[in-house]
Amino acid sequence: MTTPTRNRLQEGRAVGTLRRTAVSHLGFTVPCVAATADFYGRTVGLTVQEELAGGGLRLGWGLGHHVLDLTEGPKALSHYGFEVRDADGIAGITARLKDAGHDVTDLDPSVLDHAVGAPSGISVTDPDGTTVHFHGPVARQGENAADPGRRPIKFQHTTLGTDNVAQMVSFFVDTVGFRISDQLEDGKFAWLRSDRDHHTLAVVENGVPGDLDHYSYDLAEWEDFKSWCDRLTEIGVDVVWGPGRHGPGNNLFVFFDDPAGNHIELSAEMEKFHDDRATYVTRQWRPVPASVNLWGGQLASWRKTSKSEI
Repeated sequence: MTTPTRNRLQEGRAVGTLRRTAVSHLGFTVPCVAATADFYGRTVGLTVQEELAGGGLRLGWGLGHHVLDLTEGPKALSHYGFEVRDADGIAGITARLKDAGHDVTDLDPSVLDHAVGAPSGISVTDPDGTTVHFHGPVARQGENAADPGRRPIKFQHTTLGTDNVAQMVSFFVDTVGFRISDQLEDGKFAWLRSDRDHHTLAVVENGVPGDLDHYSYDLAEWEDFKSWCDRLTEIGVDVVWGPGRHGPGNNLFVFFDDPAGNHIELSAEMEKFHDDRATYVTRQWRPVPASVNLWGGQLASWRKTSKSEI
């Protein structure tokens, strides 16, 4: 078997600038908005917060900032966003993006349905052509609430598919200000952090630029996985991968799919980084199934590594 080319992803000048930035929201196009919204209500407790133009729906957990925008169309990722709580974070990101030659526009205030203070934010296109939002603090009522078996703790990370991992990583690390936590030795998967969580964003080579590989919600602990898997089974939703434990991030996981085919992860016990107290060295993992599932090396049906494919 051919040994994969080693291509360690590097960190550039803006690395680690962001330390209080988290995922905020996602926008999908889906074949049937109503069926998808119903699914998210039954599985993770998202409710309709607003009707969007063209028959779309905005979903969230109550009165706080939304989690998902659903609009009708073929399955695709339309946009994704981050909440920036770093001091001067929006101004700094804007300046770095413009210095790097990116076109930056003000974010439509309607995107920020529960801004803290005056709404502020920007919109830019990532290297794969997908719209990404960076905005100031928002209220998040409904997250981090006790509701066992009904909804997760919070929306935690997004993983993007691409045909050029190095380019996407350079955009988010060298310009935006993320930091690499882990990567595969062959450079085809990277996990990036912008707060204490091991990753708020990951990028994987799947040959499809602008793709949503999966996105993830947090659970509190291992015991929750039993009740969640039982509950998904009771409502006719199959667990498609897991339970397992990832190497990068060390987090527990299970996956299931929405009606459009988007992969949803439930996760717990993710590794934490304290960049204000210690210096970390980016780790490299072998591109083998056992790296992404320490408990047996099984791969999801859509997942590839350099040395295995199912």
